Amino acid sequence: MNLYYYDLHVHTSNVSPCAHVKAEEVVRLYAQAGYKGIVITDHYSEKYFRKLGPLSWKEKVAKYLEGYYRAKETGKELGVDVLLGVEIKLNNSPNDYLIYGVSETFLIDYPALFELDLEQLSRLLKDHGMLLYQAHPFRNHMDRVNPGLLYGIEVFNGNPRHNSRNYLALAYAQAHGLRMVSGSDFHQVVDLATGGVVVTERLAGNRDLVRVLADDHTAKLIGDWS
Repeated sequence: MNLYYYDLHVHTSNVSPCAHVKAEEVVRLYAQAGYKGIVITDHYSEKYFRKLGPLSWKEKVAKYLEGYYRAKETGKELGVDVLLGVEIKLNNSPNDYLIYGVSETFLIDYPALFELDLEQLSRLLKDHGMLLYQAHPFRNHMDRVNPGLLYGIEVFNGNPRHNSRNYLALAYAQAHGLRMVSGSDFHQVVDLATGGVVVTERLAGNRDLVRVLADDHTAKLIGDWS
């Protein structure tokens, strides 16, 4: 049986100001690490889009997707699947949320998602077949929310510069029946391949990703909860 490694939480310095590696290099590093794919989840916030100035919303989305576009091109060259995700910060909350199954068209058609509250965002994503996970919910300054508004939570976050208390996230997900994901939260080379999922098929696109995440028997989580 073939096994394929995918990292579900990856940032590029093309878009995320806290990241330090360009998209093309990110893909090369993951190819060398033996991963078959990554999900680009650059930071989506009012602060980021406001800095883009007087562009149309469509132009701003194109800027936001620059890391994804560049990573995808390099992925084609190296045989690495590059999928689009989002890490969003809502205006009325300190939390970060991961969105899987998102498309460029959706981001254009529904501008300024950061202005929504969690209930509105949850309903919108559910209506469009997308999955909403809270990222690193037990990191300092994060709030726990109504589990009914989430599809799941990130139970392992591999970023070594934060105490994400992954063991608490795992216990919380189990207690509330939430689906679970793992990601490296890649920003720097030291973060490479610390998290992700192992699946038994290649993920050709976001439909495959959503289907795999919805099947508890398909994905194995990467992480150390000791």
